[in-house]
This record gives sequence, C-alpha cells and structure tokens, in this order.
Amino acid sequence: MSEIVIRAESLGKQYRIGTPERYRALRDTLTDGLFAPFRLLGSLAGKSNGSSNGSARTAASGLAAPNSTIWALRDVSFEVRRGEAVGLIGRNGAGKTTLLKVLSQITLPTRGRAEVHGRVGSLLEVGTGFHPELTGRENAYLSGAILGMSKREMERKFDEIVAFSGVERFLDTPLKHYSSGMQMRLAFAVAAHLEPEILLVDEVLAVGDIEFQKKCLGKMEEVTRQGRTVLFVSHNMGALRRLCTRGLWLDAGGVRQSGSAGECVDAYVASVESAAREETGCFDLAARTDRHGDRRVQMTRIRFRGADGGQRSRFEFAEPFAIEFEIEARDTVRSCFVGVTILAADGTNVIGTHHCDTAELRDFVRGHSYRLSCLFEPNTLKPGLYALQVGLLDFATWDVYDWFYSVGQFAVTDGTGKYGRVSDDRPAFVHPVLQWEWK
Repeated sequence: MSEIVIRAESLGKQYRIGTPERYRALRDTLTDGLFAPFRLLGSLAGKSNGSSNGSARTAASGLAAPNSTIWALRDVSFEVRRGEAVGLIGRNGAGKTTLLKVLSQITLPTRGRAEVHGRVGSLLEVGTGFHPELTGRENAYLSGAILGMSKREMERKFDEIVAFSGVERFLDTPLKHYSSGMQMRLAFAVAAHLEPEILLVDEVLAVGDIEFQKKCLGKMEEVTRQGRTVLFVSHNMGALRRLCTRGLWLDAGGVRQSGSAGECVDAYVASVESAAREETGCFDLAARTDRHGDRRVQMTRIRFRGADGGQRSRFEFAEPFAIEFEIEARDTVRSCFVGVTILAADGTNVIGTHHCDTAELRDFVRGHSYRLSCLFEPNTLKPGLYALQVGLLDFATWDVYDWFYSVGQFAVTDGTGKYGRVSDDRPAFVHPVLQWEWK
C-alpha cells in the first residue's frame, strides 16, 4: 500500500472578520521575550485595580465581537498517498486556498491537525519574497533560498530556470522594471525546479499568456509522471481531469465529496448548473475579492441581456445576446483592452474575443467610468452551461489590471425555434450558420 504523505484530521480554520491575520516573524519572538516581564507586571497591576478596568481594556483593544468570525475550513479530513495528483474543486471562498496555506504551514489551523511528510514546494502567491530593487538574477537566488534550495542546487539549475522563464534578456535588470507577467514567469520557474516531493499549486498560473500556461501544465504533468505528489487548485475542469487522478470538492469550508477526479468534476458541474438557474444576469463586481491585478482600472458590473433587451442569464438556442461591461478608472492608463473567454462546463475554452477586434482602443482617464457592450450573434453556442472569464489588460505588455477566473455562469437552452432554428446533435460547441454555395 502506498505511503500516506498528507493527512488532515478534523481540520478547521477560523478568521476574525475585519482583522487580518498577523504572521509571526523572528523579531516578534525576540520582542515577546524582552517585554514579557513588563507585561506580567502590567497584568498583575490590572488585577489589583479590579475586573472592571480589565473589561474596559478589552473593549478598547478593538477586538471584534465573538460572533464576528468566519470558518474558512470546517472539520476537513482526508489522506493523500505518495504519487497521487489531487484536484481541489469548489466555488470561490470554499476554502481551497486556505487549505493549501495550512498544508504549507503559512497559517496554523484553529483546530484539528495536518501532517505533511516530504519536501513541499508551494506556489500560492506568485513572487512572494521578491524585492523590486534587486535584479531578476538576485531575486531568483533569493526565492530559491526561501523555498529551501541550497546555493549549489540553485547554481546547478539556474540556466534551466532562466530558459524556462524566458526572461534571459532582463536577468540583470531590477525587478521593478519587469511586467507582472515576467515576474510571474520567473517565480514559477524557480518553484517548478525545486523538485519537491509534494507540490501545492493555486490557480495563479492561469493569468499568464497561453504559451506559458501550456509550459506550466506540462511541468506539472512531468512532476506527476515522476511519482511526486501534487495538490492542484483550479476552476479549469478540463485541466483537473487531465492532470488529476483524485478530486476533493470543498463547499463552504467542508468536504462535500471525495473520489475520482471525473466523479467530483461531474458532481460539481451539475451543482453549478443547478445554481445557475437562479442567476439574475447581473454580477456586481466592485466588492468582490476573487480577482487579480493591480486594479488601476477595474470592472464594477457585468450584465447579460437577451434579444428583447431584458436582463437574464438564460437564452434560447439561436437567440442573440449581449454582455455589458461597466468599468471604472482608478488611474489613467493607455491602451487597455477587455478580454473575454467563454468556457464550457468542463473548462474547455470555447470562445475568446478582445474588444479591440472591432472597437477602438481608448485611454482610460482617472475618475471616469466607461461602458462597453459585446454582441453575440444568433446561432453561436449550442445548448449547455457556460462560464464567463474576463480581464482588463495592457495592450502592449498584457499586464493585468483586473481579472476574474469566473464572473459567473449563464446557460443556453434547447429553445422552441422562436429564433428561427432548433438545436440538433452536432458535437461542436459553436453552431454557426455559414455561407455555402455551389461552384
């Protein structure tokens, strides 16, 4: 029987709402030791002054009320054996990233325990530990040291890391002059060459360009073929089916289903499809935190509209529909474009479009708001459930201003033929009416 390398038992993680968790550093431990005697004297003095003063100090400390908490993980238990590739599935806020942070020992669980046996490589927040004043070369060595690589190991793999990242020309340039995409490629290249026994990967990879995404997924496939263990968080159901042997579906912080990757993906997709029936066709994005980018320009609202102009998220087959974007400029930027990807329920990229294909590029001026609409012609998508992925990017560098892996879902139904056509059994996702003629 294969060796168990990860075991979680009744794992729970609670956060206090509005109070960011403070991670302890070496200086915290030293400071605690230095001031401990004085805190002891203070506590004794407080006791001598009566309990009412103690209550006043607690109230003045700014701590949230006991009920102002949220459980990011609830009673999570599972085991992972050496060489397994496990996909973590679930909606935004389900607890997937929190679980990886606990397993990486970035944060401690509130209750329960997690055992991890083996060298761990974590790619949760790309570029953690990078310093903008240091060069790419210096940051690569720094990142390698933080991840646990020796100097000799780093020197041996350095050329391979640089070649994988594609930043050779800028290696001795300070990192502050790198685009966000270049920084991401360098960070992943270092982490991917750590050769960990256990690799934990969040979906930060998907922000890269298509070519680099393929390199990342190829590297992860190579890791699994070598018999190492992988835990992979993704909203791309196709990638999860392709890379993973097992699935773990998290919902509201707890394990909803565990089993083969295919079974978990199918169950999750069915659940999402059921929930999509309740969608109103309007997604308010201003307060959402499941986004990436520096937000110099940001999306505040997205609406779906049917052929009758009504706001909804379900359309008949052959019906034209539109997606409207409301955008706010928090800074002045030039040549920013809106990118849209329509994904099928299994994560397949079905349609990709940029607003600059047919509309002009404009400068976004700080303090101004903008509206943009994209029309999908009749006879575009076959019946099914689809997800919307959107981004605001720099046209020249493809640096990300604002990006959502999944804004929400919409559905195309079989319909009644109201729009001049009924669905048939063609297997493709896109069913256009093309112009045919005899010659």
